[in-house]
Amino acid sequence: MRFRAFCAALAVAMTAGTVGAQTAQPAPPPPEASDPVDLGWMVGSPPPPDKIIAYDNLNVRAFPQARWAFANYRELAPSSRIGRGSGPVAKLPLALRRDIDSVTFAPLGGGAPMRWDAAFDAVYGDAILVLHRGKIVYERYAGVMNADQPHIAFSVTKSFVGTMAEMLIAEGKIDPAKRVDSYIVELAGSAFADATVRQVLDMTTGLDYSEDYTDPRAHVAAYAMAAGLRPRPSGYVGPQSTTEFLVTVAKKGEHGSAFAYKTVNTEVLAWLIARVTGKRVHDVLTDKIWSRLGAENDAYMIIDRAGMGVGGAGLNATLRDMARFGEMMRLGGRFNGQQIVPASVVNAIADGASRDDFAKAGYKMLPGWSYKSQWWVSHNAHGAFAARGIHGQTIYIDPKAEMVIVRFASNPVAANSHFDPISLPAYQAVAEQLMRGKGKGAK
Repeated sequence: MRFRAFCAALAVAMTAGTVGAQTAQPAPPPPEASDPVDLGWMVGSPPPPDKIIAYDNLNVRAFPQARWAFANYRELAPSSRIGRGSGPVAKLPLALRRDIDSVTFAPLGGGAPMRWDAAFDAVYGDAILVLHRGKIVYERYAGVMNADQPHIAFSVTKSFVGTMAEMLIAEGKIDPAKRVDSYIVELAGSAFADATVRQVLDMTTGLDYSEDYTDPRAHVAAYAMAAGLRPRPSGYVGPQSTTEFLVTVAKKGEHGSAFAYKTVNTEVLAWLIARVTGKRVHDVLTDKIWSRLGAENDAYMIIDRAGMGVGGAGLNATLRDMARFGEMMRLGGRFNGQQIVPASVVNAIADGASRDDFAKAGYKMLPGWSYKSQWWVSHNAHGAFAARGIHGQTIYIDPKAEMVIVRFASNPVAANSHFDPISLPAYQAVAEQLMRGKGKGAK
């Protein structure tokens, strides 16, 4: 069954579940009324039936269950370990500051000034950490989160995949100018066949594919079920794995003409990485990055039914370890006493791509930005760039302020555009506070 027909046939089943149907929904409970600890999700031996969050009953992505599920996703869907290695932990010294909670900023588009601590609650924050010059100056956990609790990173995963692809390009193992089908012959009949690796990396492919998270007929919902990121409703007849899904994607428009954010590009990269290395993408992540960071904990990646790591959204890791990765990128790829990512790769990512191509995508909250190698690049006065994931996940790197912010969240709305008016000025305000050097001193 071709992809368009499959999506149409599946829409009725999806609408009956909790996978993003466009029906009138009640307003979500406020953050203080959706705390997973207070609600008692998965508490008991066994938990009461109405407190069980299970992958096969379709409530894993519902709200407020998501506030527990996002911190335990690797238990709900099959996942593979990303080993921390056997070396010592790279220290992140504590230098907590008293002043950050009271930092104020004006939300984009107007509205009353807001404090940093209130912004965390407003976006349904689960955990947040601020590094300044490699020291933890702010750290906060909510709900079931703590320093050793992995949380799903969703599309922050893409930036890890893009970084690994660029590392393989630097090693001469991938030619960014080559067509995708020269590496992955299985995609010869798909939209990706005549796209170059660079076009896939920077998401300038022309695809008949929708990334609308609110539409049950959107291709992204069908992709998520094929990949194992969403439970499959009764009667599911679609692709059984990510790679099976990718071969169904059709072309629309020309490659290389505009930026268009589509997760399937990242899955092609993950497949490409696996093909040229002979290892699954999460094993490459272990070898090239995670085992060299001095991480405190193993990470995990959701895998599909074929055992392929879900490169577009499957990474689960702890807050501090994500901060180590961000700090490594801030320092030009050097961390834990070694050059983990070539400096040339980090510099190329931070320099960004075509702002004109990006502007065609219509991101009103991101004027002047670009997208390079699966990273979002601000081109602002601080040279900030970021990894971003739905529901509020981020690694935000501000080289001028020598700052890295990592946040996990479980916002009931998926799209970042919903809370960018809060998040982006909040990050900038903290950066400016740190650059002023005020408020020092441990709590």
